[in-house]
Amino acid sequence: MLSSEEIRSKFIEFFQGKGHTFVPSSPVVPNDDPTLLFTNAGMNQFKDIFLGMKAKKCDSAANSQKCIRVSGKHNDLEEVGVDTYHHTFFEMLGNWSFDSYFKEDTIKWAWELLTEVYKIDPDKLWATVFAGDETDGSEYDAEAARLWPQLTGIPKERVLACGKKDNFWEMGDTGPCGPCSEIHIDLGPEMCDMQHVEGHKCAVNAGCARFIELWNLVFIQFNRVADGSLMPLKAKYVDTGAGLERICAVLQGKKSNYDTDLFMPIINGIENLSGVKYTSSLKSKSDIAMRVIADHLRSLSFAITDGASPGNDGRGYVLRRILRRACRFGRVLNMHEPFIYKLVPALVDKMGGAFPELKARSSHVQTVIQAEEASFGRTLDRGLEMFTQAAEKAQDGTIRGEDAFQLYDTYGFPLDLTSLMARERGLSVDTDAFEELMEQQRNRARAAQKSNSMLSVLVGIDLPETDDSLKYSSTDIKAKIIASVCDDGYTDSGTVTTSGDKASLILDKTCFYAESGGQIGDAGMITSDTGRFIVDKTTAMGHCVLHEGRVIEGSFEIGQDVYAMVSPDREATRKNHTATHILQWALREVLGDSVSQQGSLVNSEYLRFDFTWPKALSPEELHQVEKLVNMRIGMELPVQVAVMPIEEAKELGATALFGEKYGDTVRVISIGAASPERLHEGFSLEFCGGTHIDNIGRIGGFKVVREESISAGVRRITAVTGPAYNKYMEERSGIVDELTALLKVPAEQVSERVAKLIADNKELSKKLKTAHKQGGSDVMQDAKKLLETAAEFAGSKAVVGELADAKPDDMRSAMDMLKKKAPSSVIFLASAVDGKVMMIAGVTDDLVKKGIKAGELVRELAPIVGGGGGGRPQMAQAGGKNPEKLDECLKKAKETIAAKLS
Repeated sequence: MLSSEEIRSKFIEFFQGKGHTFVPSSPVVPNDDPTLLFTNAGMNQFKDIFLGMKAKKCDSAANSQKCIRVSGKHNDLEEVGVDTYHHTFFEMLGNWSFDSYFKEDTIKWAWELLTEVYKIDPDKLWATVFAGDETDGSEYDAEAARLWPQLTGIPKERVLACGKKDNFWEMGDTGPCGPCSEIHIDLGPEMCDMQHVEGHKCAVNAGCARFIELWNLVFIQFNRVADGSLMPLKAKYVDTGAGLERICAVLQGKKSNYDTDLFMPIINGIENLSGVKYTSSLKSKSDIAMRVIADHLRSLSFAITDGASPGNDGRGYVLRRILRRACRFGRVLNMHEPFIYKLVPALVDKMGGAFPELKARSSHVQTVIQAEEASFGRTLDRGLEMFTQAAEKAQDGTIRGEDAFQLYDTYGFPLDLTSLMARERGLSVDTDAFEELMEQQRNRARAAQKSNSMLSVLVGIDLPETDDSLKYSSTDIKAKIIASVCDDGYTDSGTVTTSGDKASLILDKTCFYAESGGQIGDAGMITSDTGRFIVDKTTAMGHCVLHEGRVIEGSFEIGQDVYAMVSPDREATRKNHTATHILQWALREVLGDSVSQQGSLVNSEYLRFDFTWPKALSPEELHQVEKLVNMRIGMELPVQVAVMPIEEAKELGATALFGEKYGDTVRVISIGAASPERLHEGFSLEFCGGTHIDNIGRIGGFKVVREESISAGVRRITAVTGPAYNKYMEERSGIVDELTALLKVPAEQVSERVAKLIADNKELSKKLKTAHKQGGSDVMQDAKKLLETAAEFAGSKAVVGELADAKPDDMRSAMDMLKKKAPSSVIFLASAVDGKVMMIAGVTDDLVKKGIKAGELVRELAPIVGGGGGGRPQMAQAGGKNPEKLDECLKKAKETIAAKLS
């Protein structure tokens, strides 16, 4: 039986033998593609080649691509774990042709690999081809239908023509597209999971598990234009994808993907942690839980490895959703403490060889997952209790949208988690009402999509190339306008813009740096004999540089000579960028090599550096980092730059930003080396395409202004250099001068004097608190009287009454005292102060176990005084606005508690 490692390597080796270049998997976090939350197909990293926006580096390629599908149209989340073959994370084995071969070789090689290398019985295989579609005039793929029997010997009756849904691939509403040819396998009638469905007939694309798709061969030969019609492409491409998990199940003779060696090490780990045995049952709740957890662990680990972090929006929220979903399934296995992070080593052992980045960042992955588990675990049980209450009051089998939103807003329950739990009870959720309450979040999403409108305007357009070779050496040059982009679209002729218009100018050459690698794009000015154009920012699409801004005077035309000048702010940006390199070196010196850059932002005002570290830096650590950076700045060392082959740079030991895409040649920055020929002598050696100063002495000084957490396991340092550093230090010096005058002490004694004032203030606060407690002794006396007159039911007391003019702290102190003196009791105290009612309820643990809950009690009684509230079973509080109804409320409280205790 072939292992998953052997299946993966045989695929890649097979296509390397056919002249393909092995291209490593791109990260599942596509930082260079704002249109995608996650890499969801093998073709993602080649998309710009298909769009004609990037030149190919090889004629054909093969790899195993890490993919996550958990949002948008590719969302299989609800099926994960319930069936045997849906996953949020999977590997896509694929081969690509960039106009080097087409249908004949693609079909021939796919059949050869499956039947001769993997030894799959050819009699079990079926093929599908595109049947054509009358609605858009696309034709039946007769060529593929002819090639299958001709090249493979497969009988014609096992080559099926299928419709657009299954056998036509499109990147979007417009752009490159083409027919598909899929390979399916018949696993036998015993694998059908729809035998109970009346009228079901097992067949390819009929929806049952007997016939499953193994490999999709996409022939990209058309361009869909705006009117919906198809135009032949000049170049033809091949894009294929075969899911490794499904291939493994077939070759390893397993009925479920989860029974393969890709998942079983993780499932065995879950068994060991939970003490529950896995049986491969589709019906068992514990088996479903194990499959969900195993799947979600893979998605979380690879996404966090590649730079994502759980958060409140975008891909961060997707990760938070699936992590919390896995946490909840842990409760099915009676696991209430963080456990998912403990499974990471099992995954690393299995897949760290194929994806070494997983092994290198495993400790960071565990830190992030553990922190998220602990955070959600604190509210999960309370949220589950609230869900139970929402389910009990559901009308017409539907949980209110307001309750679903409260679960989301208060307890962090994603809507799909609430919907999952509702389905388990035979209920649904009012998602329309929920979505109304989420309008603000949807508006933010729309705003984010709008910001990417420039990309949509330019897709499919053959953009001109801008010569930006002067961006490192010049700040002003003469150039020519060759095109423009504005609200009306792209143009390369005529008048492009007039005064007041916003636009993006494209020049034949530029000295502006386009935003990249965390450094913002340059701002500046473009002028001509006829107008002035302010450049607000500079961005790039492929080899085309866009100068985005507005005309402030006159107008511009295509072909016009212009003068381009970068803003003087670039100098401050360069200082900040070089300082980030020194900062990374200093952090590693102080904290160790486990520090890894997660991202950065460099502009003219400050620098921001994100890095992996599990906790806040101590004042001593921050001081040491600052000291090291400023020490290096004081040495006035040179900054050397060299462009070299990427493999040579790696041999030198240059540090690359994890997840960043690099070409065959890279730009390397070495700080401290005597010359470009001796880069290895520098104390900091990094890949970098940004702008830098030539000597670090020009930075002037470095000061950390903030150190904070941005997500579990990731810290952020914000710092200033240059003019901003001088301004910061002047402001702080002014503050010290004010304090010395105010406190009437020398500057060196300010800290000592402030520390004494703080200590004195604490002492005064303690005295005031003691005086307050003594003043509240009447409240305690009143509470004791309530206890003396409390009714008793089967050994348990019902303490109910008013504590006149009591403050909230007084009432809580009284509650604590009463619970100690009456260890089996239900307590309900109320007070009217300043026209408002304050109520607090407490239930001892022995009575909580019998089903009496403080939260339920205040929810039932608070409406009498026109209020509301809630809390834990042991303690809850509420408020109201009708003190005139307090007596009625207390009377009802006595009746309710008596009924519960009786």
